[in-house]
Amino acid sequence: MINSMTGYGEAQGEIHGVTYVVEVKTLNNRYFKANIKLPETVGFLEEDIDKLLRQSISRGTINYVLRQKNVSANGLFSIDEKVLGGYMKNLSRIAASAGIECRIDIGSIFSLPGISAMMSPDEKTAGEIRDKILSISGEAIEKLKQMRLAEGAAVVADLDGYCRVMKEGLEKIRDRSTVVPEEYQRKLKKRIDRLLAEAKLKLDEETLAREVAVFAERSDISEEISRLDSHLEQFSESCRANAMAGRKLDFISQEMLREANTIASKASDSEIARLVVDIKCQIDRIKEQVQNIE
Repeated sequence: MINSMTGYGEAQGEIHGVTYVVEVKTLNNRYFKANIKLPETVGFLEEDIDKLLRQSISRGTINYVLRQKNVSANGLFSIDEKVLGGYMKNLSRIAASAGIECRIDIGSIFSLPGISAMMSPDEKTAGEIRDKILSISGEAIEKLKQMRLAEGAAVVADLDGYCRVMKEGLEKIRDRSTVVPEEYQRKLKKRIDRLLAEAKLKLDEETLAREVAVFAERSDISEEISRLDSHLEQFSESCRANAMAGRKLDFISQEMLREANTIASKASDSEIARLVVDIKCQIDRIKEQVQNIE
């Protein structure tokens, strides 16, 4: 069964007293595009997460966000007390020499360079964090895939409806195509008889038959009808045979449109042209829905 390209998955887990929350959202895109947002303390995982996403999702815009909760200050920052003392000493000296009262805002002073820095985990802790976050990410991706599969089933139901309407229209075209040459012969004979009556001439039946045969050959759409019917069968099979059939379905829908246009141009019949318009409307709807398929 095909997958939709839109979906959402979330999972969370805890390690070393820190809760990690993963959110994965996907949107339509012809290609694979991953937007990964990580806290600075686990920025070293970006390549691993990108690889995990590529293994699980073939195309679409993927927005991956990792957040931290319940993080202690000791676990996030290291403070260089020596640098901080130097800043304090210099500020106090400058204030004294200027004869002004020195009031230090702790939030502002920590924005000065060199006082605080993000703490990087040691190799063992980094490995444990990596395994945990990738495990959580896998859970979020699995929930995302389940949602994409459920939406894919809804898309298939819509596509089946469009294909069913097209098949009905195609059968009407097939039936209509068998009587078009006969109608052409009657209309042509009637028109020629009227013209020849004015000129008091007799119609050559062999010439009329040859003209009708040429018309029938030129307007024969049986091959195009068979190809379009085959495309519909292939389209339906592809919807159920491959979870990532978006590009194939897009190609098949292009071919269906090409056959429909050929039928309209060759048929030379207003009723068939009207039926083709209805079929092309269904193809446009199919093409629009196919853009949502992975």
